[in-house]
Amino acid sequence: MTKLIAVIAAIFLASGLATCAIAADTGEAALQFKIFCAGCHGFTGHGDGPNAATLANRPQDFANCAEMKKISDDTMFKAIKGGGASVGLPDTMPPWASGLTDDQIHAIMAYIRGFCKK
Repeated sequence: MTKLIAVIAAIFLASGLATCAIAADTGEAALQFKIFCAGCHGFTGHGDGPNAATLANRPQDFANCAEMKKISDDTMFKAIKGGGASVGLPDTMPPWASGLTDDQIHAIMAYIRGFCKK
């Protein structure tokens, strides 16, 4: 899986989708967030990633703590694993079941929840 993440990161950065380099954060969840999520949700979780402007619906702002409190862990897990359509959201949120394990999804969820603890 580490090789897959490295390949995806290389493709992501080479494609020009990233506006800044992946930070030197050693946390696997932080790295995976940057690879899989930041393109739309932004590197600081505000829903302002480099791809956000091209989407019909604005990505969730993970730093909006009032809104994030309304989203259960179960809903967030399903949205990440099965995509937005799996929880009644726009299908512009892709499913990551083939790229992330359940444990990795839970770790990313904890990282996302951290945007409201800062």
